[in-house]
Amino acid sequence: MSTTKNLDIYFMDARSKLIDIAAFMDRVELKGENDYRFEAFQQALKAIIGESKGARTKKVLEIFSDRTIEPIDQAGMKGAAGAWNPESDGKSK
Repeated sequence: MSTTKNLDIYFMDARSKLIDIAAFMDRVELKGENDYRFEAFQQALKAIIGESKGARTKKVLEIFSDRTIEPIDQAGMKGAAGAWNPESDGKSK
């Protein structure tokens, strides 16, 4: 598909998501507390800007991925956190 056609189809949706991301970041940063998920989020944003064409999606997925190589005995919570916590149990790759 051409660049123009991609922009015609997806630009407004991507623009809306960027505005949502900006609002999310403003809300999170209001308290100024550190959190591994927000740190991973910021790394992912930097990767989107800094990576070469075609490598952005892979890099973002790697940033959020669990890097442990050994299974843990028991999950620390019921749901997924959405980002790997570098301070969690397990051995990093």
